Amino acid sequence: MISVIVPVYNEADNVVALYEQAVVVLQRLEQPWELIFINDGSTDGRQERLEELAARDQCVKVIKFCRNFGQTAAMMAGVDYAEGHIIIPMDGAGGHPALAGQAGAGV
Repeated sequence: MISVIVPVYNEADNVVALYEQAVVVLQRLEQPWELIFINDGSTDGRQERLEELAARDQCVKVIKFCRNFGQTAAMMAGVDYAEGHIIIPMDGAGGHPALAGQAGAGV
């Protein structure tokens, strides 16, 4: 299994686009995967969007922090929660350079 971990903080506008790009790439790999979002205490409505994604896609998991603990703590929570033997860290604001290049190309 591949686990993609994405700490996010007050970037509500990016979540759906990042999810859609990630799914395109991950489905092409023909391996089981999970996409773990760690909400690092966001106050911008992000939690609702993350819960909507998790409700419609069983591969999406959400960890919610009660306050902002920082990117390192969020990343470690994702690593601890991940079930995959391959872990790919991503940045919630900009995604991952490889993801941007692969979303429109064949993998």
